[in-house]
Amino acid sequence: MSTIQERAAAAAGRATGAEQQDGMSLPPEFVEQFPNAVDPMADYEPGDDDPEMVPVTIAWLRVRREIRGISKREQYNQAGTRFNFRGVDTVVNVFGPVTLKHGVNVLSSKVEATYGEKTTAKGTRMRECSVLVTWTIIGPMGDTLTLQTMGEALDTADKATTKAQSVALRTLLLGFGLTPTHDKDPDADRIERGNEAPARSAESYRDEILDKNTSQGRLQQIGYELGNLRMLNRQVQNETGEMETLDSLGRRIYAERAGGGQ
Repeated sequence: MSTIQERAAAAAGRATGAEQQDGMSLPPEFVEQFPNAVDPMADYEPGDDDPEMVPVTIAWLRVRREIRGISKREQYNQAGTRFNFRGVDTVVNVFGPVTLKHGVNVLSSKVEATYGEKTTAKGTRMRECSVLVTWTIIGPMGDTLTLQTMGEALDTADKATTKAQSVALRTLLLGFGLTPTHDKDPDADRIERGNEAPARSAESYRDEILDKNTSQGRLQQIGYELGNLRMLNRQVQNETGEMETLDSLGRRIYAERAGGGQ
């Protein structure tokens, strides 16, 4: 079986050993000092522990199927800001063994970085790095997927580039892995917005209802506003001096104007 040197020489069109005629062979006194290197794959044969030889898309699908989810168990709590997140170390610790099991390699084949400087509110200057990373996903059969992700990071020292690439890696694994958190859906909570306009008095609504220039459409809108403000049952003095709820007053005036009365 040929050695690595022999195969390399053959690929380069050179003769080997005794056939070397171009002056590229080692002098005899150095031959014993530099023996032929052993090919580490020369005697390799597939074993039972090797991943199944499937296309990279199938291997990646199996990785996704095995990783059911990664929760946001880490917490950032500084400078009055608090939120949960999934750190890059946590993500790699989960994906690493599973990709190894299915024969998937994740390599960064190209990194395009841009740099800038930012100043914090306290006047600290920080180095900003944005990277566009091209990833090559290699399957057990040697076929590949090419993907791209971006990452951004700030650092006061020399770690901005490393941090940005770590963010890009986390984005790749979580984004293209479609990895759920199994956390509570933020849309599960319904919060009604309050009335952002200054609160109006019951008397001001009464005056608008009784105003002859108030249209029927506006009367309907007033009823909706009073409902949101929980003021429908608020009593006011009507045009005859009697006490009446805003709901009753609005309905009565609307009926009068709908029937042609004033």
